[in-house]
Amino acid sequence: MERQRRKDPSKNLVECIVDEVRYAVTIAAVREIVNPLATVPLPSAPPWIAGVADYRDEVVAVVDLRTRFGLRKTQVTPRTKWVVVQHEEVSFALVVDSVTEVFRSGDVRPAPALADGEDVRSLGGVTTHDQAMVFILDVARLAEIVDPRLVDDAEVPSRTHPPPGDT
Repeated sequence: MERQRRKDPSKNLVECIVDEVRYAVTIAAVREIVNPLATVPLPSAPPWIAGVADYRDEVVAVVDLRTRFGLRKTQVTPRTKWVVVQHEEVSFALVVDSVTEVFRSGDVRPAPALADGEDVRSLGGVTTHDQAMVFILDVARLAEIVDPRLVDDAEVPSRTHPPPGDT
């Protein structure tokens, strides 16, 4: 008799490690967790785009979270994984040092504001699991850096009044 696998609806986050810091991605955004695939570098791509890969007959961008977070690059190990995520029509892979478990989030608190300018970590919130902080990655924000066409037009300031001197 074949045993059927059931998803536990109470578990809503996939935990991964990047440089000994615990991060999580909402399980609804995760397509699959895979071993690293061959990548093709893209000329003029930002340094945190490791390239693109052929994933299930789809070309996906590969985001190296270590580089994105300004960390030292390390060798790929047997524990290195790609968390392939999807937001709207955009799929991309997040390179992480390891994937540890799937768990249910507790209270989610706002993410801290980090430095001036762009939030390179794209944090959506912070939760606690096993008495440790886990930073929840905002897949929508990460998708916008992979594919800038996703940036909502509503976020672009519109002019309702002409600028000074244009009257």
